[in-house]
This record gives sequence, structure tokens and C-alpha cells, in this order.
Amino acid sequence: MATRLLEQYKWTKDGRKWVFYTYIPTLSGKRKKYTSKAYRTKQEALAAESKFATTMGYLNENKDMTFKELYTAYYSYQEDKVKSTTLKTYRDRIRYMKLLDNIKLKNLDVKYYELWRKEINKLDIATAYKNDIQKFIKIVLNWGEKMYGFNFRRFYTKITNFSNPNEIKKEMDFYTLEEFKTFISFEDDIKFKCLYETLYYCGLRRGEARALTWDDIDFTNKELRVNKNIAQIGGENSKKYSITTPKTKSSIRTIPIAETLLNDLKMLYEDNKKIYSFKNNWFVFGNNDPITNWQVRNRKNLICEKANLKQIRIHDFRHSCASLLINNGANITMVAKYLGHAKIDETLNTYSHMFRNKLNDIVNTINNLT
Repeated sequence: MATRLLEQYKWTKDGRKWVFYTYIPTLSGKRKKYTSKAYRTKQEALAAESKFATTMGYLNENKDMTFKELYTAYYSYQEDKVKSTTLKTYRDRIRYMKLLDNIKLKNLDVKYYELWRKEINKLDIATAYKNDIQKFIKIVLNWGEKMYGFNFRRFYTKITNFSNPNEIKKEMDFYTLEEFKTFISFEDDIKFKCLYETLYYCGLRRGEARALTWDDIDFTNKELRVNKNIAQIGGENSKKYSITTPKTKSSIRTIPIAETLLNDLKMLYEDNKKIYSFKNNWFVFGNNDPITNWQVRNRKNLICEKANLKQIRIHDFRHSCASLLINNGANITMVAKYLGHAKIDETLNTYSHMFRNKLNDIVNTINNLT
């Protein structure tokens, strides 16, 4: 293998300019040129080159690699490149791969795919989730082609999406403003009151709300900043967590705080300041450590029972916020920005049923003009 400097015109904007390239063997016996991504320093490129050489040595020694060995290698490759939440998603998908585990990659063809598809179709899971699982297979196969030179065309082209025309789409749960006011009236702990108000009025994802620190609250300008996310490690009761970036770049946002929430946050802040060694980098919903998922969910369940309200998921508070905005005439572009969606299409696709209610308003507008 050889390490080289990228030509001037190919330098990346952030200054990465070292790559390594080599020729890798394929199952057909031919060799294929491979060029790495760019690195900041020659030392980083050399380290990556060494790691890659080890991987290629493994391939040469194991011509009969199985599908399990491939996705295990893919997981290992991604461990230092993606968020912990993404790794968890990979782990969740792996259990659905067992039927393909021992199939040698050189033998992977449509007959194995059809058998796998038939078994997955028997599972009582949503069609969309089946397609997510299948998407993971395609991701792993694409990586195998890039890294090892495998050719999965005979298999890949046979992969089609799952569909179920008889499947009834689950209705989206949310609280109306009146229902939420009933819910919050039964909450007497100022910390949890602020938490659920933040979820409802600001539409934050649970991990975004748990990650808020007092540094993120701007009382003067009545704004809060969403710039990080809490990923819980382990089960719902686990206190282990990692701090990651938000879901997408668009999820990093500054949004206004409703007066009701702002007043309650001020009360919570004053209470927190009385604690010995308090610092502004403490978590708003916690202290040195954020509140756990279990605490958020368990408290919500208790309040729903007390208030005699339907149980909704924590994420449904975010849907409730979207419903509140849309049904009160908020502009779709502003709703997307407020919720931190990457594209307006995401907002429209998720809440299209809510916008249909606005069609009558459009017709009424036309009728009033004619």
C-alpha cells in the first residue's frame, strides 16, 4: 500500500489531505483499486492504512466469509465512526439476520433471500420496520462490495420492499391543549412540570430535553438552545449515558420559550441555585447527571392515571406540539424549523393528516373571494 498527499484541488474544506490507496483482491481473482477517505495528518492515514491491511489480511485468509462475519466486521468498522444510538440500531437489527448467518457470501443468492423474506413476513412487526431491517442488509452488502470487492448484484437486484395493502396505519396519539393542561395540573413537582412543558410546548425529542443544561437557557432573550442529545446506554433503568450531537444538523436550533414554561423554568432555576456546588453546566432535568428514561416514562404514566387521561408515549408530546402549531395556523416552514426537521418534506410526510384539516380553510377562503 502507499500513502500519498491529495492534489491541491482535492483538499477538503476542513484541511484533510492525506489518503492511502491500494489494490484489493476480489472473489473473481481480479484486483480492484481502493482509495481511502482523507485524513488530517500523514500519521492518521498511516494508522488507518495499517488497520485496513489487517482487515485485508483477514479476507485473504478467509475466502469463505459468511454473512455473519461480514456484518460483524461492518459493526466493528463503524464503532468509532457513528453515534452510540446508531450502533444500538445496528444491534437491534442483527437478531433478524440469523437465517442468513451461516450462508457463505460467495453462495448468497435469491433463494436464500426468499427464505429469509418469508420468515420475516411471519413476524408481527410493522411493514415499515421490516423495510428498515432489509435496508440494514443492503447497507452491509454495499459496505462488503466497497471494502472487500464482493459482487452481490445477483442478490441485490432481487431485494424489493415489503408491502401490506391490508395493514391499518396506527393513529398518531397526541394531547390537545386542554388535555395537556389537565395532565400538567396533576404534576406538583416543578422539575417534572418543566420537563413535560418543554416536551409539549417546545416539541423537543426526549434525548434533546434530557441534554439541556442551564447554559442552554437564555432567560433574557427567552430562548433555549438545542445543541446536544443524551443517548442512554443499557435498559430504561440504566443511569449510564453518553452525550452526542443531535439527530441531524437541522436539529441544532434556538427556539423561543413560551411564557408559561419560562416562568416555571425560572422557579426551577432558583431552586437549583440553592444546592451546594450548583453550576450552570448542570442538567436542567437532573443535576450532575440527566434524568433517566425510566424516570421520565414512569412519572408520565402515574400522572396519566391520576388525571384519567389516555396513555401516550413520551415522543407523542412532540407530536402534540406539532398538532398544536399546525391546527393554529403555523407556517409549515416554521413548524419544520421549530421541530428541527432536516426538510419540510419530513414534516409534511409525518403530519400530512393534520394539514388535510386545513383544506376546508382554503376552500372557505376561495368561497369568500368569489
